[in-house]
Amino acid sequence: MAVLLLLGKLGVFQLLISFFWPLVLLVPGLLFHLLYFNRRLPAGVLVPGGILTLYALMFFFCNLFGWGSMSYIWPGFILGPAIGLYELHLFDRGSDRGIWIAAMVLGIISATLFALTLLVKLGIYVIALILVVVGLSMIFRKRRLW
Repeated sequence: MAVLLLLGKLGVFQLLISFFWPLVLLVPGLLFHLLYFNRRLPAGVLVPGGILTLYALMFFFCNLFGWGSMSYIWPGFILGPAIGLYELHLFDRGSDRGIWIAAMVLGIISATLFALTLLVKLGIYVIALILVVVGLSMIFRKRRLW
């Protein structure tokens, strides 16, 4: 008991809770998947399962690399429902084609926003990389154009 009190006073529990709180989302998300694949729940639980699992992974990523990285991965909030809907379409034989279309539209929007976010945040590096590649190709290609 004294060890637990000492660890509490030293802030060990606070550190563990502040890092592992996304488990509150990850455990139900994985549990929904497990219960569906064990044939205990209908395929509809895959939608919140996919959303919760992706969001938990995003929050773990932010815990590891800092919450400033959320400015890069925020389109994942749109990708979560896309993954959930795609899982529903994939595993529910009687699913409507509209579910697949919604999943694809959300996925394309999310991918586009990821690309735009990276271009805006890392644009100068992308331009510099393109210029380096063009310069190297000019140096190493045959001189038939000169």
